[in-house]
This record gives sequence, structure tokens and C-alpha cells, in this order.
Amino acid sequence: MKVWVDADACPAVIKKILFRAAERTGIQLTLVANQTMAVPRLHCIKMLQVSSGFDVADKEILKRIDMGDLVITSDIPLAAQVLEKGGDALNPRGELYSPDNIRERLNMRNFKDTLRASGIDTGGPPALNQKNRNAFASHLDRLLSKHKRT
Repeated sequence: MKVWVDADACPAVIKKILFRAAERTGIQLTLVANQTMAVPRLHCIKMLQVSSGFDVADKEILKRIDMGDLVITSDIPLAAQVLEKGGDALNPRGELYSPDNIRERLNMRNFKDTLRASGIDTGGPPALNQKNRNAFASHLDRLLSKHKRT
């Protein structure tokens, strides 16, 4: 299992949780972004810079993931494609995407896109809070523990 991070929009506090988990477990962690980012100097943590452009990082992640890998992303279409490839997808807010909930998330995303295209302000997501961070860390620990057992 490898962990891939759609890092351009990933909050710094979530990256810190991921860095600590990689250091603790030795799991391969790769941040994929179209800008350089500082990462700890550990053999298990890498930064992969891709060119700028729409969905370039997403396409690179999809090209590289294997079945059973974990992708950290708030991009719902990317999460859906990760699930199709047999991977796991976890939102930085702590929501684990699954075949049971991804269609509903895609429908809501598309609905909000339609509203925004019509000029309706749908607002943004609320600020990341401690409950979100705890949920993220909990799901991450469970996935890493599951991987360790297999």
C-alpha cells in the first residue's frame, strides 16, 4: 500500500498528520502537486511536482496508483476513479469515500456546479475543525492498521 496526496488543496494540518504517520509506519507517502512543497527528509516521503493545468495532478495519481493504495483528496471525481481502480479514497475532512456514498457525493457536486454556473452563490465549505482532523486521523490509522495486518 502506498499513500498518494492530491496536495495542492490539502490543508497543512492534514499533511502534518500524514508526515507523522509515514514516519511512524514507514509507509510510502507521495505528495503530488503542481508547485514545490517542503516535505520532511525521510526515505518514505516524496514530493512529485507536475506541470500546471486542469487535473494534471489527478491524472498523474491515477496513472501511478495500484489496487489497495490510498489517495487523500477532496476531489470527488478523482475519488470515484480511485475507487474504480480498487483503491481507497479519504477526504481531508475525514470522510472515507466508498462505493456506497460516492454516487451521492458526485450528484451533489454536479448539482452545486450547475447552481454556480447559473450565478447562484453556493458558498464554500466550512473551515476545517478539530472534529474533522480527528476523523481524518482515525480513518487513516484504521486503513494503515488494516494494511499492516494483510
